[in-house]
Amino acid sequence: MAVVKMQKLSICANKKHRKEILETLQSMGVMELSYTDIDKDPELQKMDTQMAENKYEKRQASFEQALRLLKTYAPSDGDKTGLFYEKRQVPRSVMNEEIANRHHFNVEVADILSAEKSITECQGVIQKDTNAKISLSPWADLDIPMSTTGTRDTACLIGSIPGQITPEALYAAASADLPEPAAVTADVISTVNESTQVVVICLKNEAEKVEDNLRAAGFSRPSMPVNGIPKDEIARLDAEIASMQKKIGEQKDVIAGYGGERENFRLMSDYYHSRAEKYDLLGKIPQSRNVFFLEGWVPADQADGISKLMTEHFGAAVGMEDNGDPADQPVELHNNKIARTAESVLKSYGLPQHGRVDPTAIMWVFYVVFFGMMLSDAGYGIVMALACAIIVIKKKNMDPGTRDFLKLFFFCGLSTTFWGFMYGGFFGDAIDVIAHTWFGVPSDQAVLKPLWFAPLNNPMRLLMWCLLFGLIHLFTGLGIKGYETLKAHDVVGFISDIVGWYMFLLGLIFLLLPTDLFASISGMTFAFPAWMHTLAKILAIGGALIILLMSGRDRKNWALRIALGAYDLYGVTSWLSDVLSYSRLLALGLATGVIASVINMMGSMFGSGPVKVIIFIVVFILGHTLNIAINALGAYVHTNRLQYVEFFGKFYDAGGREFRPFRHKTKYIQVKEDN
Repeated sequence: MAVVKMQKLSICANKKHRKEILETLQSMGVMELSYTDIDKDPELQKMDTQMAENKYEKRQASFEQALRLLKTYAPSDGDKTGLFYEKRQVPRSVMNEEIANRHHFNVEVADILSAEKSITECQGVIQKDTNAKISLSPWADLDIPMSTTGTRDTACLIGSIPGQITPEALYAAASADLPEPAAVTADVISTVNESTQVVVICLKNEAEKVEDNLRAAGFSRPSMPVNGIPKDEIARLDAEIASMQKKIGEQKDVIAGYGGERENFRLMSDYYHSRAEKYDLLGKIPQSRNVFFLEGWVPADQADGISKLMTEHFGAAVGMEDNGDPADQPVELHNNKIARTAESVLKSYGLPQHGRVDPTAIMWVFYVVFFGMMLSDAGYGIVMALACAIIVIKKKNMDPGTRDFLKLFFFCGLSTTFWGFMYGGFFGDAIDVIAHTWFGVPSDQAVLKPLWFAPLNNPMRLLMWCLLFGLIHLFTGLGIKGYETLKAHDVVGFISDIVGWYMFLLGLIFLLLPTDLFASISGMTFAFPAWMHTLAKILAIGGALIILLMSGRDRKNWALRIALGAYDLYGVTSWLSDVLSYSRLLALGLATGVIASVINMMGSMFGSGPVKVIIFIVVFILGHTLNIAINALGAYVHTNRLQYVEFFGKFYDAGGREFRPFRHKTKYIQVKEDN
């Protein structure tokens, strides 16, 4: 429950140790590098590492492309890289051996990419030949070359006419205005897609007139005539397509043959990514002819160890600088194993700045409790907890963030189970429905009774408890603000902004509880002694006066101070709306139970025969699966809202910058140091 204290380090070392120092820091992953001050020295220079960085990025991209091709042509279960993907644990010695063999893997990847290029080229040829076949298919019955223009005394006109035309009409159109009998032969080859392919032969000295006649009918020559006979050309295209398909198959086999290398390719992809990152860093490091400089942030408890390592092993000069403005320092949270599971929820909103409270542990308690109240079904909670536990146990090398997220929902599942039994819900009223339908238990006799009470039978009672939990949540947030105020030695602010509001709100609550209005709404009656009523008035009036007089304490003008105090006092309405927001604990809890009960009723409405049992099981599984998915999502969203809007609104100011140390950022592997 704390923000880790940071220390700023400056390192000056001989350039001959630059590679070792950077690799050491990258392996340790404890230092966030920055260049805010030393970068301004005009005597220092930077390396141009863009070419090397591009080279390693290109190689990483080639391995990624090879992996995508293997996923296509040699699929394997190991290709799955989803939410629960486990990085492969690789000992440092094994990784070093693989890296030493990287040139061999580069050749293999080049072979894969060459095969892919051949496949692409063959597919292009197949597409071209297929298009050519389509254009030639209407001419398949033509038994002369399409490029034929005639003989010494005749002309041959080959082309197409729009629409359908008979040989007789074609002859009439071609021989128009020629002396009879016209020396013209007209043949229709085919009619395809509202176009007729024709061949007209005439005397050469009449060819111009015949072609004019045909053009008047819409005649046009083929745009891409072939030299040979169409059917022979089609046969050649078929043979070429078959050859290309065979070559594609061979190249696919070449790619698939490297399926056993995918783990090595993944390792090399991560290796080249790390190399590219290192060269990117090298291009930012200020350096002179003989030395280079590093500057950055480390956790304060590790500063001495890093300083000692740099000085003893590399002869570097290490300085610990003034940390400066806390707002400039990166933020890392430190929580126990249980509370750490909720850090992702906090980070989604924003990290605290240095000197402020880390509310993760306190938020975890309310988060788990409220989630369970919203989902509030023991059966659903058991399913959720078991599912998360099984995944966490089986997937030991998951991303740490995903692992913590699943652990959080494991605890939410336990909370859901607890509240489900408290409310008497186990897959809705499934136990009672099964007992009444198939085991003859009287319908007025409950089998699974709530340990506390059933919300459906007494929703107002649950609403009151939800509002009480909401008040505790909000008062806790106000208390954290008070702690931060005292930590800043602002006693006046603590009394004005914290104690005053506690007095005012508690006084109003104790004045409201014994009223008839509250009794009519809640169905609960409170009778306080007279001194309690007097105390409540004192608290309410005293708190109101503190707020009224002290909220604008930074103003010298008393009229303005009172006006600001009155406006701040009006903020009690926001407290009312915040408290009412916790009614969603009731609403979502009731929604889960009602929908679950409807599902059970639908499944059992067909009776108790064997076939009807199967129907019930199908409806039960499908309905409750959908219900748990929808309501778990709703519980997640609204639990987050109660933290972000109501709870954090009382004390929390985000704005911290996440600590991002220089480390190996891998996608597929985790390096395990040798013992």
